[in-house]
Amino acid sequence: MNSLWFFIWGILWMVYFILDGFDLGLGSLMPFLAKNEQDKKYIYSAMGPFWDGNEVWLVAAGGVTFAAFPKTYAVMFSGLYTALMLVLVALIIRGVAFEFRHQIHNRFWQGFWDLCLFFGSLLPGLLLGVAFANIFKGIPIDENGVFRGNLLTLLNPYGLLGGILFLLLFLEHGALWLCYRTKESDLHFRAGVATIRIWQANVIVFVLFLVATAFYTDLLKNYFNHFYLLLLLLIPIYGLFLTRNSIAEQKWLKAWIGSAITIAGTVFFGFVGLYPNMLPSSIDPKYCITIYNGSSSPMTLKIMLIIVLIFVPIVILYQFWTYKKFSYKLTDDVLSYEEGY
Repeated sequence: MNSLWFFIWGILWMVYFILDGFDLGLGSLMPFLAKNEQDKKYIYSAMGPFWDGNEVWLVAAGGVTFAAFPKTYAVMFSGLYTALMLVLVALIIRGVAFEFRHQIHNRFWQGFWDLCLFFGSLLPGLLLGVAFANIFKGIPIDENGVFRGNLLTLLNPYGLLGGILFLLLFLEHGALWLCYRTKESDLHFRAGVATIRIWQANVIVFVLFLVATAFYTDLLKNYFNHFYLLLLLLIPIYGLFLTRNSIAEQKWLKAWIGSAITIAGTVFFGFVGLYPNMLPSSIDPKYCITIYNGSSSPMTLKIMLIIVLIFVPIVILYQFWTYKKFSYKLTDDVLSYEEGY
């Protein structure tokens, strides 16, 4: 049951990174892709119907951590408190920007909220990568689960590299989504060019991250103990090549799916390497928080499993309907009668 819940925990984070990743990436790219107000309306409308539903998965991942692994939750949210609070504040400001920007048609008002959207998208993408890279590396927690460090402790070379990797994955994901949602235009062309350049940077950082992982972490121990697990590395590699080939063919939905596979494979690579640890200690391996010493009681896990089996399919069906309903091509005519954004 503990292993099953670790798997569910990893799945929830993976789904969040895939779904919210593209709108975090789009928000971070907007100042570089949008040249006028109409371009901004396209970008806002490309993520407008989806962004708040995507963040449901962040709530679900946090809720599962709290209920299934309470000690993990306590140590994670106390040790990474500053970084996670910055993420939370940034996401709040970002949500307000979506709702407030179109209330007043004033250049300075809209420019302010555009800036809030940019930083509210950039910071979560970067800091979530920093946080999880540090989890992969191991954080300084003692025998009482007390974090012996600060925000600067997390801003180490490996943590920053993880942050850059996550951010690039999200930027690529967002640019591809914009290409899929728009027709031939200057904005569509700029987004298409951006996908190629970001993909090239992504490959370089991905390779550097793998090499750094071998030196800074113990993630590869599980892989060396069970060589067949190395096949999991083929998932993000396949995603990268599927994305590049699909970009060349201008099959944007297929390229976006390839980007989703890359994100999924990268997340699974980290979580499989962690198992059975959830929060490795860089002070002493004896102080690690694992799926055993950090979990709830077996009865709690069984009850939660029943709840998950009932409600998660409902959420999936609702989001499937949302994406099917609102993933139409954006045009000037569509934007002229859409409310908001």
